[in-house]
Amino acid sequence: MPSEKQTAVKYYVGVDVGSASVRAALVDGAGTVVAHAEQPIQVWEPWPDHYEQSSADIWAACCSVTVVRGVDASQIRGLGFDATCSLVVVDKQFQPLAVNSEGQSHRNVIMWMDHRAASQVKRINATQHRVLSYVGGAMSVEMQPPKLLWIKENLPESWEKVGYFFDLPDFLSWKATGVTARSLCTVVCKWTYTSDRGWDDTFWKMIGLEDLVKDKYEKIGNHVLSPGEAVGKGLTAGAAEELGLPEGIAVAASLIDAHAGGLGVIGADVKGHNLPCENQPISSRVAMICGTSSCHMGVSETPIFVPGVWGPYFSAMVPGLWLNEGGQSATGKLIDHVVRGHVAFPELEAKAEASAHSIYTYLNSHLDLIKKSLPVGFLTVDLHVWPDFHGNRSPLTDLTLKGMVVGLTLSRGLDELALIYLATIQAIALGTRHILEAMQAAGHEITTLFLCGGLSKNPLFVQMHADITGKPVVLSKEVESVLVGAAILGACASGDFASIQEAMAKMGKIGKVVQPNHEHKRFYDKKYEVFLKLVEHQREYRSIMNS
Repeated sequence: MPSEKQTAVKYYVGVDVGSASVRAALVDGAGTVVAHAEQPIQVWEPWPDHYEQSSADIWAACCSVTVVRGVDASQIRGLGFDATCSLVVVDKQFQPLAVNSEGQSHRNVIMWMDHRAASQVKRINATQHRVLSYVGGAMSVEMQPPKLLWIKENLPESWEKVGYFFDLPDFLSWKATGVTARSLCTVVCKWTYTSDRGWDDTFWKMIGLEDLVKDKYEKIGNHVLSPGEAVGKGLTAGAAEELGLPEGIAVAASLIDAHAGGLGVIGADVKGHNLPCENQPISSRVAMICGTSSCHMGVSETPIFVPGVWGPYFSAMVPGLWLNEGGQSATGKLIDHVVRGHVAFPELEAKAEASAHSIYTYLNSHLDLIKKSLPVGFLTVDLHVWPDFHGNRSPLTDLTLKGMVVGLTLSRGLDELALIYLATIQAIALGTRHILEAMQAAGHEITTLFLCGGLSKNPLFVQMHADITGKPVVLSKEVESVLVGAAILGACASGDFASIQEAMAKMGKIGKVVQPNHEHKRFYDKKYEVFLKLVEHQREYRSIMNS
C-alpha cells in the first residue's frame, strides 16, 4: 500500500485583498476551495474622490483570515497574493508615511479608485510620451505615476522621507518574504514598465519625477519577477508565525486582483460544453471580473493596440501572452448607489428581510412579477441609463463624463426602483458591449465571455450580459475565482505544476453556461443605439455650456 505521504493531498493558500475586505482560501490541486475566510478592512474618505487605507490594517487582516486549521503543515505547498492596485508608501525603514495633509501616517495607502490626481494625469497625458501607447493612448488617474506626482507636489515632507513605493500586491509579497521584488503584472499594468525595455528614464524626467531615476529605480522596483515565480527563500519565520502558515513554503510573485480572477477562469477546460471557444485558442475568450468595478481581460499572441483600452501588456497575466484590459470604474458600486439611494429602498429592505432573501434576489423576483408576458429586459423601453457616474475608463477614457438617466416619472414605489435597477444593469452590459466592440475593431476575435466576481452571482446581471453582447457567458464552478487565481500562483511557485498554463487548466473549472436569447437581439441593438446617443448628447450639452 502507498504510504500516507504519497497520497497526501497538496494544498495552496490564496489571499485576496479587495477594496473592503481581505479573503483567504485553502485550495486543492483540482481547484476546489476547501476552506475560506473573510475579514473587513478600513477605508477612509477624508475628501471627495480621496480614498485611503492602512497597510498595517491590511496586513493584520491577512493574518487573521486563517484557513488551514486541521491541515497537516507538510501538505501546504505554496502561497499566492493578489490585491487591488493601490499605492503603498513607506519610509527607508519600511514604516508607513502619510498620504494625506492631516499627517495621519497610518493612512499610507492611496486606493486604486482615488481620483485626487486628476490635474496630474492631465499633464502626463499632454506629454504624449511613447509609454502612453501601452495604456490605450491615455493614462488613467487610477494608475500610479499621477499619484506619485500628486504626493511630490502636495506632500513634500512625505516625499522627502520615502524609501519605497509599492503596489499593494508587491507590498504583500515583501511582507511575506522580506524581498522587495515587484511583479511584472503590477509594474507593467500600472507603472509604465515594459518587459523588454524596463523603465523609460525619459518618461519620468519629462513628467517631473526624475528623482526616481537617480537611485536606479530603487524606490519603485528594479528587481522584477513574472507572476507565479517564487520570491526569495519563501515565507520568513516572522511572517509564518503571523500568518499561521509553515515557514519556508513557496511565496509567489503576486497579481492585481482582477488579473488573478482572469487567471482563475480564462484557462479552464471547456470540452463538452458546446461553446464556440472550444478548440479555439485562449485568445477567443474574455474574462470579466465584476465586483465594485469591472475589468475585461483579453489575451493575444501578438500585441494589439486598442484605443481607450489598457495594454498591450506582455506576460502581465498569462506568461507569454499579451494582455488588453478594458474596464468600468463603477459597476457593483453603481448598482448599490442607485438602489440604496432610491426612496423605496427602506420598503425593499424590509420585504427582502421578511422573505429571507438578499435585496437583489428580491428585486429580480419583483421584476418577474411586473413583467407580465414581456421578457424582463423589455421593461426599460423608455428608461435609459448612461453608467459613467465615476467617469469612463474604457473605451472613451474620459474621467469627466457623468452618469445620465432618461425616462424618470413621479412614481416612487418598488416597481420604479426595480426598473431603475434593471436599466442600470443593462447600461453596464451595454458598456461591456462598447468595450468588446473596440477590442474586436482592433483585431481581437472574441467568441465567449468568462464571468467571475461578486456580480456574477446575480443571474439577471449574467443574462443581460449574454443577451446584450450576443455571446455565451461561462461561469466558473468556484464563485471565488479570484482566490483560485491567487492559489494558482502559489501552486506555480511551489513547483508542483510545470507552468501557469498547466495550473490554470487543472485548477480552473467551469460551472454554468448561460446562452444569449438571440430573439431579443433587435431590442438590444436599439437600446445600444440609444446608449451611444446618450454620450454624444452629453458631450453636445457640454460644448453648448462651454461656448
